[in-house]
Amino acid sequence: MASLKNSKILVCDDDETLCYLLKEQLLEEGPEVDIVYDGKFAIEAIKRTNYDILLLDLNMREISGEEVLKFVKDYNASLQVIILSAQGEMRKAIDCIKSGAYDFITKPYEFEDLLLTVGRALEHKELLVKTEILTKEISKKGSENIIGNSSQLKRILNLANKAAISDSNILIEGETGTGKELLAEYIHKHSARKDKPFVVINCASLPDQLIESELFGHERGAFTDAKNTKQGLVEIAHGGSLFLDEIGELSLALQPKLLRFLENGEYRRIGGITTLTSNVRVIGATNRNLLEEADNKNFRKDLLFRLNVITLTIPPLRDRKEDILLLANHFIKEKTPIRSPKHLSPQAEEILLAYSFNGNIRELDHIIERALIFAEGDIIQPEDLNLPQSFQMQTKKFSEFEQVEEILSMEDLERWHIKKVLDKNRWDRTQTANQLGISPKTLYTKIKKYELRPV
Repeated sequence: MASLKNSKILVCDDDETLCYLLKEQLLEEGPEVDIVYDGKFAIEAIKRTNYDILLLDLNMREISGEEVLKFVKDYNASLQVIILSAQGEMRKAIDCIKSGAYDFITKPYEFEDLLLTVGRALEHKELLVKTEILTKEISKKGSENIIGNSSQLKRILNLANKAAISDSNILIEGETGTGKELLAEYIHKHSARKDKPFVVINCASLPDQLIESELFGHERGAFTDAKNTKQGLVEIAHGGSLFLDEIGELSLALQPKLLRFLENGEYRRIGGITTLTSNVRVIGATNRNLLEEADNKNFRKDLLFRLNVITLTIPPLRDRKEDILLLANHFIKEKTPIRSPKHLSPQAEEILLAYSFNGNIRELDHIIERALIFAEGDIIQPEDLNLPQSFQMQTKKFSEFEQVEEILSMEDLERWHIKKVLDKNRWDRTQTANQLGISPKTLYTKIKKYELRPV
């Protein structure tokens, strides 16, 4: 049975004595407990507070239990409703279960039976939340696979372990593809919130209104397609961690709303007038220098200072040479069937160690995936790596590659590579951004920077 500690329970019954006694009994088990005496007040309380369990009487003066249940299923579907029914209300109670209530308890009840039902309802809610997270592909693969043995990585993990113990907001800095989300999930799994949701949203992947709706939810009818009330990710992540990837892409219009939430945990759904609260730890990530962005009026300084209570900077892969082959072999093992493993040749290893990896770990992952496709035998050769021709890595010797590396600047190489991929994809920016492992906004910035044009 799930522990009732840190949960929130609302008791709604017009019998004031029963409410008081039930609250006293429940408080001994560790949850927060509120009591109301009519369905009207239950609805008002549910709008204000993110409850886990509602213990609901059916017969009340102004608004009945059935009407409250109908409201709950539309407003907050993850709230688990347990009906408190009298002996003659069995049919009504069964109808309520068909309408979405979790279970019913018949009065007079045994407290131990009620406690077991509440515990099972909490477990059911946790399962629903986890299922919703997985369905939306919010939670990614586990972070226990942080691969590396470099002193830089060990230092970051040491700081991450210390940061995990606190409950402060965290800003993770690093180039695209360095593994910022993996580090965020590592922090979550080593924190006191590890048994609660780890929820992810990429701030660069959605327009403003959709990001606001994803974060804070919306009321039914708030905009054209809002046919039902929707919970926001801050509500789903209650008690856990919220990871805001590419937070530097967040618009100036939305930043004040996030700032308000960071300050006191308060927010409003789009189209709503009720102030709600949620207890989450926010971890932001960016590949930008947010202090420079703030100086240039592209990011609010007060939001930056609220967010970066703890700042962790992940070094690029080119500065962690000791980790390159460890990661490469990890990707080979991950992508190769056990019965037909492949290996890097010494020459291929040497080339990987010399490569700059502008796309960092994500680029290395893609390189290995391509190499496994191109390699004809069990050994991955230099030409199988299929690196940019500027490095002379497909057919030339490593010594020739070194000469080319001295001639071309990194900007020239980046410009050439982006142009090549754009041309190959017939200037499909979304497909190109995915292949390069960068966001569409970053690709657009690069196109403007290098003044690229279709042929």
